[in-house]
Amino acid sequence: MDIKFHSTVIMTHDFDKMKAFYQEILQQEIDVDFGNCIGFKNGISLWKLSEDYTIAKKLGKTYHPSGNKNLEICFDTNDYEAVITKLKEHNLIYLHETIEESWGQKTIRFYDPENNLIEIGETIPCFVKRFYHEGMSVNQVSERTSVPIEMVKEICLTE
Repeated sequence: MDIKFHSTVIMTHDFDKMKAFYQEILQQEIDVDFGNCIGFKNGISLWKLSEDYTIAKKLGKTYHPSGNKNLEICFDTNDYEAVITKLKEHNLIYLHETIEESWGQKTIRFYDPENNLIEIGETIPCFVKRFYHEGMSVNQVSERTSVPIEMVKEICLTE
């Protein structure tokens, strides 16, 4: 048996608004567009379900104004500060501003137009290099971040 992950689907109430948010604010590129369903190159899909779809028939109302409380959609970037600057140009609702997670990664969390939680964080190489350039040894970086020593070496010593 061969099963592989395909995509994450967000069933949306305001398809056009959500499409614009993911394209314009989060800068995601569309891979396929079927009109009422689009797939982004990153694996996220947006669906505007009509009442005749099986999911809508079984679940009833597909839009929940409070968002999905068991889902976080995560993005990462090597240019964290520039991304944060661009985000501030938009009227977003934040769960929290930039924090440093216990493993050292800087993250920010906010909501998309339908209250699904979005996270943007530094990539692993970004925060590993940050600690290394602040003067930590490879072993200290590994201990601080939980990133294996061999991976820290690969990131920091092959610049």
